[in-house]
Amino acid sequence: MSQTAALRLRQAIARAEDATRERIPSGRSPEDADDVLGTFATDGALGFDPFPFLEALHDTGSRAVVIGQVAGIMHGSIELTGDLDLLWDGTPDEAHALRDALARSGCVELPDLRRSQVAYKVTGASGDLCTPALPWGAMDVTPCLTSAEITGDPAEFTIRYAALDT
Repeated sequence: MSQTAALRLRQAIARAEDATRERIPSGRSPEDADDVLGTFATDGALGFDPFPFLEALHDTGSRAVVIGQVAGIMHGSIELTGDLDLLWDGTPDEAHALRDALARSGCVELPDLRRSQVAYKVTGASGDLCTPALPWGAMDVTPCLTSAEITGDPAEFTIRYAALDT
């Protein structure tokens, strides 16, 4: 299993850390992101480190898939981000795995996983947890769950992320 995508993400997180080292918190949350600079211009980018949560997802057996800009980075985008969005299937088994991963990662307010989209916050990352039940318009996201790419992280866990051809 290739580690290329995980290494791209690790390099991007290191670049984000360098770029935000001197940044003073502005009070802007990822929900305040604009269409040009995205969540990287918000406080979500300060200390952004999705790896502990990604490892917890692996450890709990979650099959959640990284989507959004983090998936873009894993495919080679150089644009940085300040949030980690995930797609999951909405089943009770997956909800259980997600709750365990969230708790292991410092989530103090577990989100209501009965909703099709819900925000979460863990140590080092925040974002949205989305299911196929979310109104995606004409886009069918279900194949993203079954055709996810998998990369091995150097810390010996795997990360599932959206494939480009789904």
